Amino acid sequence: MIGTVGSLASMPFYVHAQDKSAVGTEMLRLTEAHWSYMDRFADRLVLRGPTVSNDGTEHTGSIHILDVADRASAERFAFGEPFWLAGLYQRVDVDRMIVLLHHNPNEGTLVLGRWSPRPLKASDRQLLGANPDHRLKFAAVLVDDDQSKSTGVVSVAAAHPTEALGIIRPFADQMTSEPVAFKAQRWERGGRR
Repeated sequence: MIGTVGSLASMPFYVHAQDKSAVGTEMLRLTEAHWSYMDRFADRLVLRGPTVSNDGTEHTGSIHILDVADRASAERFAFGEPFWLAGLYQRVDVDRMIVLLHHNPNEGTLVLGRWSPRPLKASDRQLLGANPDHRLKFAAVLVDDDQSKSTGVVSVAAAHPTEALGIIRPFADQMTSEPVAFKAQRWERGGRR
């Protein structure tokens, strides 16, 4: 295992919330409620933080990687969150994942790639190899709930978005033969300062 992957106790889920436009003021008003809610899950949050605009001035969404017992628990977490309850998110995705690498990143580029479900092979868990690019700080395969099919990848790299795409694209290309729709955006570690 690479990084702290072995410390996961249950089932990690990737929770990605995308902000509605022009909700920054309302989010600021609810920040303490959001953080207090997150404090309740602190021992189960593997990674958390906002996605931000390229210039770093605008909050565009939130990423939470949560280690819980099942999908129902992950969905309760996602849809009980104060920003969601206040109607500030346009969309929330909850995906089961297999974490391949976790080096506790503080910031970088979040890269998300999705594809049609395809059979997950045992060798897919080893595609990063023993010595992945040192700029890759977090990597996971998105999977269906029974872990029989892959549906995408998510990673954080300490690199410019174009470079970050170049780091994760070869990995995704080995997992699927279809074109992958990637999205790269700035990400920062979240939580109380």
